[in-house]
Amino acid sequence: MARIESRVRDLVGSDADMRAAVETVLDRADDGEVEWADVRDELTSGQWGRLIEKGILVDGDEGFRLADAAETRAGLEDDTSDSGDSSSSSSADIDTGDSSWSKYDKGAAVVTVGLFLGYSVAEVRNVIGGVMDVALGPLADMLPFYAVVMVLALATGLYSTLLQANLMDMEKMGMYQERMKDIQQRQKDAKERGDDAALEKIQEEQMEAMGDQMGMFKEQFRPMVWIMFLTIPVFLWMYWAIGVGGGSDPHIVTENIVLPLVGSVEWKQGVIGPMQAWIVWYFLCSMGFTQIIRKSLNIDMSPSAS
Repeated sequence: MARIESRVRDLVGSDADMRAAVETVLDRADDGEVEWADVRDELTSGQWGRLIEKGILVDGDEGFRLADAAETRAGLEDDTSDSGDSSSSSSADIDTGDSSWSKYDKGAAVVTVGLFLGYSVAEVRNVIGGVMDVALGPLADMLPFYAVVMVLALATGLYSTLLQANLMDMEKMGMYQERMKDIQQRQKDAKERGDDAALEKIQEEQMEAMGDQMGMFKEQFRPMVWIMFLTIPVFLWMYWAIGVGGGSDPHIVTENIVLPLVGSVEWKQGVIGPMQAWIVWYFLCSMGFTQIIRKSLNIDMSPSAS
């Protein structure tokens, strides 16, 4: 079922006065547009605000316009007196789509699991570190190590942001979150009414939604697999370069770094519990660059159903 129709049904099902409010907006809309001045004699500001909040009214050329007049009318026509059944059917019809992984996603996941061995197996770490040094070694020769870490943090932050933006469907995730909030609200309302029959149906719908929850988990984890696939070799090169791990020798010459609130420390010195200076510096740079990249590219990683 279309989202606008579902939202209208939910509104009029939870508040009988909203039916008259929606009908008034439909009647007063001129070419789909309506202003507050046109309806304020029959609508409260709260009702007007709820129509905007639910996305039934959206920004227009001069005031607001109906997101979809046909769906809004359909939501009124399909509404039934049993708000519990109505909301349940509208919520259950939300299409969260297919969150299945491609063969490339699965292949990247398998390789990523293998790359994790590099953190504990010196032989794997040395092989990956040596291969990565072909590309990163010249960079380490030109720049001090703290600047090399900054460059790597910038690169990983850039591709991590782009992968998340392109591989995660924020609208789909927002639709799922909206469905779960709707189920929880109707469950609360049914408990307050003491409607055991409605509660039973809502619980059944909640169980069906668990399958969607797994789909959303896969949707969230998919870009993470590719991020780790690209980032773990970078981390293993840093391990290899400064000689992290028992009996490991450094492969580049480094000088101490001055960290905020800590002062001058060696790269392998623990500064926050067991966390060594090099990884603390990397995370500080990565978090800062990631925020700058998201703002610069206007990428919003918040789930949205609108």
